[in-house]
Amino acid sequence: MIRSDFREGLRGGFPIMLAASPFGALFGALAVDNGFSIADAVFMSATVYAGASQMVGIELFGSNVQPWLVVLSVFAVNFRHVLYSASLAKHIRHFSFGQKLIAFFLLVDPQYAETEQRGERGLPVTFAWYAGFGLVIYVPWIINTLIGAIFGQLIGDPKAIGLDVLLPIYFLGLVMSFRTRDRFLPIVAVSAVASVAAMHFVGSPWHVSIGALAGIVLAACLPPKRPAVEVHAVEQEA
Repeated sequence: MIRSDFREGLRGGFPIMLAASPFGALFGALAVDNGFSIADAVFMSATVYAGASQMVGIELFGSNVQPWLVVLSVFAVNFRHVLYSASLAKHIRHFSFGQKLIAFFLLVDPQYAETEQRGERGLPVTFAWYAGFGLVIYVPWIINTLIGAIFGQLIGDPKAIGLDVLLPIYFLGLVMSFRTRDRFLPIVAVSAVASVAAMHFVGSPWHVSIGALAGIVLAACLPPKRPAVEVHAVEQEA
């Protein structure tokens, strides 16, 4: 059972790994270009393991800003992981403490999306499945960072070949995977407008967290959608 769950996780995470590989290589190339050594770039991927935050971090390191500002900015970008972990808690409450530590370390955007959808489908979220899904993305991420750091100079300007659009497309795909949820459109619209406004008036990377919080506030204010059976019963009574 454990082996089959682990293999299922590997199979599920394999397409994500293929899609994320260019990001790992791109990070390695940009890190070296911003003054990191190859070892520094690989170490950051192995310990931070958060693509968007790593990109923000190397840009700030390259700008010679204060260390506390780097930490604060990375926290702002990664604040959504606090929300991810809260949402995911109901699916992994049966994990041991050590397993939860590993699970939260591997908790990146696709890991959250797939785990949440798996739980909604009524499928068991076992640690073996979770680890298989996460490791097949994590290990290649480090390897691709190494490849990008070594051969990144061969890429040249990433924008010239369109690599800079990969990250927005990737996140858009994750968002669209939840399009069947109740009130998807108004919540996403409010988050998008708030994020764009925050980008102009507050600046990066705070627009990420502000956009997320705006969507959460709206979702909390909207009344829960009643099941179709309940609505039908009310109509009959009327």
